[in-house]
Amino acid sequence: MAQAPLLQLANISLTFGGDPVFDGLDLVIQPGDRVALVGRNGSGKSTLMKVMAGLAEADHGARSLSPGTRVGYMEQDPDFSGFPTLGDFAAQKLDPAEHYRVEMAAEGLDFDPGLDPSRASGGEKRRAALAKLLAEAPELMLLDEPTNHLDINAIGWLEARLRETRAAFVLISHDRAFLRALTRATLWVDRGQVRRRDSGFDGFEDWRDTIWAEEDEARHKLNRKIKAEARWAVEGISARRKRNQGRVRALQALRAERASQIKRQGTAAMALEAAPPSGKLVAELEHVNKAFGDRVILRDFSLRVMRGECVAFVGPNGAGKTTLLRLITGETEPDQGRIRRGTNLVTAVFDQTRAQLDPNASLWENLTGDPLMRVSGQADQVMVRGQPKHVVGYLKEFLFDESQARAPVRSLSGGEKARLLLARIMAQPANLLVLDEPTNDLDIETLDLLQDILSEFDGTVLLVSHDRDFIDRIATTTLVFEGEGRVTAYAGGWSDVAAQRRESAQMPEARTASMPAKAEGDARQGQPKAASKPKLSFTEAHRLDALPAEIARLEAEIAKLGVLLSDADLFTREPVKFRKATEALSARQTMLDALEEEWLTLAEKAGA
Repeated sequence: MAQAPLLQLANISLTFGGDPVFDGLDLVIQPGDRVALVGRNGSGKSTLMKVMAGLAEADHGARSLSPGTRVGYMEQDPDFSGFPTLGDFAAQKLDPAEHYRVEMAAEGLDFDPGLDPSRASGGEKRRAALAKLLAEAPELMLLDEPTNHLDINAIGWLEARLRETRAAFVLISHDRAFLRALTRATLWVDRGQVRRRDSGFDGFEDWRDTIWAEEDEARHKLNRKIKAEARWAVEGISARRKRNQGRVRALQALRAERASQIKRQGTAAMALEAAPPSGKLVAELEHVNKAFGDRVILRDFSLRVMRGECVAFVGPNGAGKTTLLRLITGETEPDQGRIRRGTNLVTAVFDQTRAQLDPNASLWENLTGDPLMRVSGQADQVMVRGQPKHVVGYLKEFLFDESQARAPVRSLSGGEKARLLLARIMAQPANLLVLDEPTNDLDIETLDLLQDILSEFDGTVLLVSHDRDFIDRIATTTLVFEGEGRVTAYAGGWSDVAAQRRESAQMPEARTASMPAKAEGDARQGQPKAASKPKLSFTEAHRLDALPAEIARLEAEIAKLGVLLSDADLFTREPVKFRKATEALSARQTMLDALEEEWLTLAEKAGA
């Protein structure tokens, strides 16, 4: 027997002035659906998700839920008023015996549930909102950019959690690898229309391009028909006293049809101009140490960056990626060691905090107020790669409307702020780009364009990103921050890192000097080689050290579940909770058995 849909939207129409956001939208979410919700920035994805969550009211149409279905929505800007800690916020709808779920999510997402919200960063607050949704475990989860502000480890944890869940979910994300791994259907929001494809995100772009090509062909045929009919109407005047009014009306209808079509938004006209080449050597770090108090960032680290490389920096939040960038560019100095920087470096910096933008100033003022872009005596002009341009014209190249030019930056979305910062960076020639999380909030089309530009850039790129697909596409070398001051370099992108780790169990012998594959011989290892081969590989030794903590965490979770199930009335009072707790206990016991077996095997090998 077919299951009833979890959620249905019928004939939904919604307008915020101007063109409709949606008109006559019908949508069904089935149990177990895993849906990618994609579209350009500003196309209405978040608005549609809020309609699905019941947080936005449509002008027309109906929203209906299957009885007993709970819908959870990950809030972008949650209200923490009245909650002393992030954990209290995340656990607000849970029974005290279920608070362990928040602790589990906090560990996987890497935030402190005991932190006061007033002291938390925006990223920590978003992770708490995500933990709240996961801990509540609704039947339908709506996740709007859940991977923003997550490092690669946390993204991997979330990916595994969503892969295992029985709940349905809808994802808005720019992270291609995340979408490909998890989704089985795709909803595409485009100019007020929502198309569904019953296949995951992989293949979406070919499907989109096919639809656009068919649309362009149909528009081309319509234009040819209008031209032919218009020619008949003009030429027929001299030959006939009375024109065929039916054909005239048909011509008017064709023109009205063309006028009613909503033009597809183009891509930003982004471009980079390389400054005169830097020296062949961009930076060389030798036996560098850096720490902040007791927190070690780099330990005996050596690195060489050559002109033309794209070096990706990957690791947990707070591991020291931004610090290493600042060491390379000279913004900070090492505690010990030597740094030699190249000659003729012209640097442009994309700051993940968007600190270069004044949130209270307008877009116009943020561009004309930049000393490097200012045109003397011309308040409405900016200097773009050596040529003056009208500020509004330059903003239009980055997909901003004229009406936005005088709006404050704080009114922009995350993706719009990223585009504005790119507009500032790309106005001036550079031969060293320092990009700290440039991919956050950008839509897929803009990411494609940025990737193409960086791939063709003649200079050097230093990139901090958690977007695995983006790193794969452009990185020549990837630096992985392993913790405790250790940084390991791998040729290629993130997929290459995984492959090289599989091929080599001896991680200390991996290169820690940033060189492309053709220059591997120049790589140097910051750690001394062991005198003799250890009984365990580095990965195995690290795993043996980590297993006791994992086992202890599982034992604690099993104990908490045992306390919950010890309530003799739980089965009759809350049978669903009893069933879920029983399943969770069984799963954790199985996992505990496997981890204990793994520990015994490694311990025996270590003592062999």
